[in-house]
Amino acid sequence: MKSPCITFLFFLLANLCSAQNNNTDFLECLTSQFQASDSTQNVIYTPQNSSYSSIFQALARNLRLISTSKERPLAIITPNNESEIQATIHCAKKYDILIRVRSGGHDYEGLSYISQTPFVIVDMGNLRSISIDTDDNTAWIQTGAILGELYYTIAKTSTTLAFTAGVCPTVGVGGHFSGGGYSMISRKHGLAVDNIIDAIVINANGEILDRNSMGDDLFWAIRGGGGTSFGIVVAFKVKLVTVPETVIVFNVARTLEQNATQLVHKWQYISDKIDENLSIRVFLKSVISRSSNRTIQASFTALFIGGGVGDLLQLMEENFPELGLVERDCIEMSWIESTLFFAGFPNGSPINILLKRPGDSYNNFKGKSDYVREPIPEHGLEGIWKYLNEEDENRPELQFSPYGGKLSTISESETPFPHRSGNIFMIHYDVVWSTDAQRHLNWIRSLYSYMTPFVSKSPRTAYLNYRDLDIGSNNNEGNTNYIQASVWGFKCFKNNFNRLVRVKTKVDPSNFFRNEQSIPVDVSYYIRKNSGILNKESFIV
Repeated sequence: MKSPCITFLFFLLANLCSAQNNNTDFLECLTSQFQASDSTQNVIYTPQNSSYSSIFQALARNLRLISTSKERPLAIITPNNESEIQATIHCAKKYDILIRVRSGGHDYEGLSYISQTPFVIVDMGNLRSISIDTDDNTAWIQTGAILGELYYTIAKTSTTLAFTAGVCPTVGVGGHFSGGGYSMISRKHGLAVDNIIDAIVINANGEILDRNSMGDDLFWAIRGGGGTSFGIVVAFKVKLVTVPETVIVFNVARTLEQNATQLVHKWQYISDKIDENLSIRVFLKSVISRSSNRTIQASFTALFIGGGVGDLLQLMEENFPELGLVERDCIEMSWIESTLFFAGFPNGSPINILLKRPGDSYNNFKGKSDYVREPIPEHGLEGIWKYLNEEDENRPELQFSPYGGKLSTISESETPFPHRSGNIFMIHYDVVWSTDAQRHLNWIRSLYSYMTPFVSKSPRTAYLNYRDLDIGSNNNEGNTNYIQASVWGFKCFKNNFNRLVRVKTKVDPSNFFRNEQSIPVDVSYYIRKNSGILNKESFIV
């Protein structure tokens, strides 16, 4: 009779061998599928390829996650067409291998390029074509494109067209659009998701769907619900927006010695109510003052698309005279030049710098988010200053991004993105470091805890695109349940979470597309169905 220890050892060895065989079979399936279409060359990269490591690291942006992840992808697929994505889905589904879909590699928690279980990366970087139609002011954009490529292509086509998306030009279209897509012109034109009018999605069955064939529910879900929960989004069609040939920007910095506390406090009362053509963001960090002491710097960074410098100065005098904006602070430029300004490129940089894709610049970092519905009192701001001064100078930064305008006119349920009327601004927390990771993680989590009385409640909401597993995560082994996922789901989607679960259950009932913050399947639906007590309304409500 075998001892329990020996029996357990045999069990572990059997499972290990089974997993290894499964991985081998998966890779053989991929090779076979791609050879049949004569496209193996420069599409499949395994650890045996000399370029595997460089390709993996090129878009793995967060060193914190790379250093702690035990698994590396079984393969990296860089598809050139939809059939190669279909082949990857076929093999991954057959051998139960997770798929991670990577566009720009900016997922804060690395869910586009790491996993704790065997997985394959589908890197969309080769699928980045952009087609502009000036007759109806629309564009088809493949999800491997980065925002900089989109902006550049628009500018080469027209001086008065733009799109409402983020300020970081290396962010990938796929993740950014499917999670929301906040912009310096969102107060005027809404989010990226508010301007999506069609899409191409490949589902878990390998079917290629457009808006008509996917149906209203799935089209609703991928516009703010995170596209990788439901399939692989290959392209979005968007409605471009109109901007003047000349816009105005300014960046006015004030320290505590220049009344930064009072200015930030006042900003909260006007930022969401001021003319929707003006967006003023606030960037907060701890710096060394001219007297070599630590102080807080608040940078008021703005875009105005509603007229000339005189119009802007009058608007500021009426709403925010305390900032002391003067004519020399105001810079006139084209919209495309403003994208360079907000991305931090030096004055006079050529616009083709926007085409530069993510390179070898890596950081250890952690990000978090909050929404504010009531102004933070001055004593609350002073507590933030204390936290910022506890960290290394210039390491942490808080961004206050204003809402209001068009963002407040759209219903919470119009798309899965629910953060609409009633929100004054969104907070983005960020800290980077080179050593002593735990100290910095403890710091940002402590600051987040301190902020509890000053931010949204029941639930404390969060922005999906500022991915944060601290607010809750799934078990991505495939048996994620509704209760587990709802811990984070209601924070990101509020009541839209329930509809997202219904859509997920309908379009991906086997939960093939999953990660630590993907939408779960309503398993109870199948229990009720098999028990004969199901009717058409018995999904989760």
